[in-house]
Amino acid sequence: MKLVSAALSLVLSSALPALAHDIPADVAKSPPAGAFKAVSSLVKLPDFLPGMGQLFVDPASLPAGPFLAYDHDGKLVSTIYMLPIKDLNPDKRFDDLASPGGNVDHVSVYYNAGHPGVEEPHAHVVLWHVAKADEARVAK
Repeated sequence: MKLVSAALSLVLSSALPALAHDIPADVAKSPPAGAFKAVSSLVKLPDFLPGMGQLFVDPASLPAGPFLAYDHDGKLVSTIYMLPIKDLNPDKRFDDLASPGGNVDHVSVYYNAGHPGVEEPHAHVVLWHVAKADEARVAK
């Protein structure tokens, strides 16, 4: 577990300085521009996931992402990385993860046992672009 914490700290310490900018127009509203696709069009998942929102990902960036998460009004609320637990070790690095979402208010990290699209156990690293109280925009 100490290894997982150390790896996540490394990822966050290298990613957060790059996030000191406003939300770019091409990702501020759903659907985002570029190669991003709705996750629900790629795997068997609902269009809106309670607690996360409507997710978009560039398939070439899987499994880590970034996944862009939007509320019911199509506004960006978070950027999510899904880092396989097996890859959180001294031999693997997650360098240069894209950070398209803009300013980060706070970060959540939690374990996920796997789901369609990222079946293996992984850690969700959520960069919230909204205040803690506004997480409720994707709660249901």
